[in-house]
Amino acid sequence: MLDNVHRLTNHRRPGPGRPRREEIDARNAELLDHALALFLDHGFERTTIEGIAASVGMAKRTVYARYRDKEGLFKAALQRAIDDWAVPIERFRALERDDVEHCLQDIARLLVTNLLSSRGLRLMRLVNCESYHLPEIGRYAYQRGTQRTIVYLADLFRRRWAGSGFDADEAEDAAAAFLNLVVGGPARTTAMGIGLLDADLERQTQFRVRTFVRGAFPLAAARQDALA
Repeated sequence: MLDNVHRLTNHRRPGPGRPRREEIDARNAELLDHALALFLDHGFERTTIEGIAASVGMAKRTVYARYRDKEGLFKAALQRAIDDWAVPIERFRALERDDVEHCLQDIARLLVTNLLSSRGLRLMRLVNCESYHLPEIGRYAYQRGTQRTIVYLADLFRRRWAGSGFDADEAEDAAAAFLNLVVGGPARTTAMGIGLLDADLERQTQFRVRTFVRGAFPLAAARQDALA
């Protein structure tokens, strides 16, 4: 009986004046977009629910009904933005090829370009700034971005360098070292306000990947050099 009532309720058409689910979802996405833009421009403290509601043409009570308070709205907007910005693992897999060093160069370029994009820089600055009082935001960004990339890279290292003097137990340490060396360097430089020319960034990326491969996996690198 309850199942029949549930099905009838779910399939009931919206009455006159009742917004459809698609319209509600579209308005909610618009709300999160506007909220994120204001949080990025003004930070958490200086952004108000009133300003967000006005920017999207929505009643404050509607915003509060959906997200309870500013912190809830901030978390929802930022988590959605992080999910959209993080590089999908499928894009890394699409770059795989037999030459692992060149594969890692392509992966490094993808990561650096994504991080140093205007969207990436603003997003990471907001996360870094607000994580001190909302540490769950920093954890979420790490889990959805860095941690997933480390898991992928560790698996790549295990698959490609097994039997080449590489200790598989060190795979995640090697993956973290790769990100710190290849991506962390340009991120720190840019965060200090020092712009990098594309040519310098490419030269540094190639050098850092080469240094990583020959330092972390010397036997595998030597074998690859011999085959070249």
